[in-house]
Amino acid sequence: MNNPNRNVVEKAKDGIVAGIRGVGDVGSAIVDTASDVMVHALRGTRGVGTEALAVGAGVVTGAVHGVAEVGTEVGGAAKGIMVGTLRGTREVGEVTVETVRSNAAALVKGTADVGGNVAKAAHGAVEGAIEMSRDLGLEAERAGAAAASGALKAAGDVSSTAVEQVRKTLTGTISGVKDVLHEPFQKSAKKEKR
Repeated sequence: MNNPNRNVVEKAKDGIVAGIRGVGDVGSAIVDTASDVMVHALRGTRGVGTEALAVGAGVVTGAVHGVAEVGTEVGGAAKGIMVGTLRGTREVGEVTVETVRSNAAALVKGTADVGGNVAKAAHGAVEGAIEMSRDLGLEAERAGAAAASGALKAAGDVSSTAVEQVRKTLTGTISGVKDVLHEPFQKSAKKEKR
């Protein structure tokens, strides 16, 4: 793995493993630990632009690997990872739509890397983004759409099967938000079928 963020990924994974091993309430531990790890990782950067996005993606990836290492199903932990990493980012700086999109993409890609359920991870990423939207100063629809966009893009990097699974799970209403998956090509595809 020749990745400049390898150190961030490893530190995040180790932090998550230490934070949730032997804890009764794994869900809360994931949120709190992911938030703490994100704060620590971002304080070592300028906290803006592509550097912050890369560090954030590294923390998300490490969190996914840590959750998998302790035997928790990653898809089920995805919402907690998303909430925790967005909360930690907010503590250090500003969370943008691109932050949400990037974190959701890293969550789906990391889940695929460890053999987890990418559809569940995508759904959890969107739920987490919607839950955090008010705290982030974003509309729930916008946060959900950003997470869905990132999840679908990452699924495209995994496989066509992953794309179909993610598209299927993100169709409809999620956490009270309708149509989080905005695909401009859907209308033209419908026209072609006529």
